[in-house]
Amino acid sequence: MTVALLIIAHAPLGSATLTAARGTLGESPLPVAVMDITYDADPQQEQQRAETLLVELDQGDGVLVLTDLYGSTPCNIASRLLQPGRAIHLISGLSLPMLIRTMNYPTLPLGELAQKALSGARDGILIQPPVATEEQLNHA
Repeated sequence: MTVALLIIAHAPLGSATLTAARGTLGESPLPVAVMDITYDADPQQEQQRAETLLVELDQGDGVLVLTDLYGSTPCNIASRLLQPGRAIHLISGLSLPMLIRTMNYPTLPLGELAQKALSGARDGILIQPPVATEEQLNHA
């Protein structure tokens, strides 16, 4: 068994991020489903869909739920999935580095996989230093 992924994000960010990750890695090594939430979606219907997907995805090792923006409708839908007795970790701030790092560690247990997702997000944010001009290089 393995941890599953459920991505709940503003449309089309979830699907686009998964497509980009699959383009980089090939197929997903984890069971994954995406819910792209449109601006006019009915939150109650989407909540029911999230519940259904959660049950379908969970193979017994839990589900890592990734969402894009904390406090937004997708995140609120995801947070309602957190209930006592459910093996779920929820992380907001979905990014491509986060998803790729997660997919690179498909055998980790849920808690450790959540930490890898966080490290992928943090490590994926960098400031590219400016390129030095030839004059600057000659005076160094």
